[in-house]
Amino acid sequence: MDLLQIVSDARSIVTLVCMVTFIGIVIWAYSSRRAQDFEEAAMLPFADEEQLTKEREPRHG
Repeated sequence: MDLLQIVSDARSIVTLVCMVTFIGIVIWAYSSRRAQDFEEAAMLPFADEEQLTKEREPRHG
């Protein structure tokens, strides 16, 4: 085997590994087991606003 064939095989293997990794990440991200975690993460920007609103309200009592 010459060097060109080895480089070509290596590129093919790296491409295949990257494709499998990408597909794995997509499956992980869209799996139903992760939905609750992502819903909580989506609400994080609003958590501080709720706390700030409560702090700005006048205290009665």
